[in-house]
Amino acid sequence: MTIDWFPLWLSLRVAALSTLIALLAGLWLAWLLTGREFKGKHLVEACVTLPLVLPPTVLGYYLLVLLGRQSPLGKIYEWLFGQPLVFTWQAAVVAALLHSAPLLIKFSSAALESVPRRYGKAARTLGASEWRVFWRVSLPLAWNQILAATALAFARSLGDFGITIMVAGNIPGRTQTISVAIYDAVEGGRGDAARVLVLVISAVALVSLTLASRLGRISVGKAA
Repeated sequence: MTIDWFPLWLSLRVAALSTLIALLAGLWLAWLLTGREFKGKHLVEACVTLPLVLPPTVLGYYLLVLLGRQSPLGKIYEWLFGQPLVFTWQAAVVAALLHSAPLLIKFSSAALESVPRRYGKAARTLGASEWRVFWRVSLPLAWNQILAATALAFARSLGDFGITIMVAGNIPGRTQTISVAIYDAVEGGRGDAARVLVLVISAVALVSLTLASRLGRISVGKAA
C-alpha cells in the first residue's frame, strides 16, 4: 500500500495559514464586538455567525461568486499574482478561513468579555486609550482562552471539505487536502489508504483539541 502524504502536508499548511489570518483578523473583530455599541453591530455579529449555520456548499458558492475570474476581487487577484485564485491551494486557505474564523471570533469575544471590567476602567483613569487597554490589559488576561480558541480553529480548518472542494477542487499534488483525499480514496475503493489518512487526521485533531482543553483549564485556574 502506497500512501500519498501530500494531502496531509497541504492540509497542515492550509490550516496553519488560515488560523494565523483568522487570529489576526479575529482579534480585531472580537475587540470591535466586545463592550462596544455602534450602528450595525447586530448585523456584524450575525454575519460572523452565519458561516456556522449555512451549508458548506452554500458558502462555497458564495466564494465562487466573490472570487471567480469574472468577479472584481478575482480580477484584482489575477492581476496581482498572474493566476486565478479559484482551484489553487490559496483558495483552500480562504475556504478554511471561512470555515474556522467564526468559531475563533466567537470564542475570543467571550474570552475578552470574561475579563473583569474594573481592570480596563483603572487603566483608562490613568490615561490609557481603548486600543492600549486592549493590548496591555484585556488581551494578556484573555490570552490563554484565545490560544485555546486558536487551537480549535486549527482543528476545524483541517476538517473542511464542502467549501474546499468547491473553490479549490480536487487536483492531486496541487489542491487535494486530506479531507478531499479521504473522500477520493473511498470513492476509488482504496479503503486501506482512506483508513490510514483518517487515523492520521484524527490524531492531529485530537492533539489540537487536547491542547485547547489544557489551555482552557489553565485559564479557568488563573481566573479562580
